[in-house]
Amino acid sequence: MNIAGYEFPDDLYYDKNHTWARVEGGVITQGYTEFAQKLAKEIQYVEIPSAGRAVTQGEAVLSIESGKWVGRMLAMVGGKVTAVNEELEFAPTLINESPYDQGWVVKIEASNPAELTTLWRANDPAFAALITGDVAKYKL
Repeated sequence: MNIAGYEFPDDLYYDKNHTWARVEGGVITQGYTEFAQKLAKEIQYVEIPSAGRAVTQGEAVLSIESGKWVGRMLAMVGGKVTAVNEELEFAPTLINESPYDQGWVVKIEASNPAELTTLWRANDPAFAALITGDVAKYKL
């Protein structure tokens, strides 16, 4: 789905922090949206978390840096980190180049898949309002 000139695949979940989640069985693959990477500009560094680490929904999983800002990615669901995209350690710009594919960041085995109900889908009017509001706010 296209919202304000940015692509948001229909099969993903989204949160207010401009991250996405893809559900594959009980594992959630998480990354930054096309809008987030455009807002951040070129990603320069991603702190890779350790696999096996337990996380809680809304808790910081890793930090990310661009020339413009330093921020934290929050877990979209609680559970255990099962995999990290180690390619980002050497090529963090994969997030800019391929935010929904090669630029994925972390995989979390969800301890409570019902937490996904707190997230938006691309066709949710509240999500579209968030994106259009942030596009206007940041003049992108």
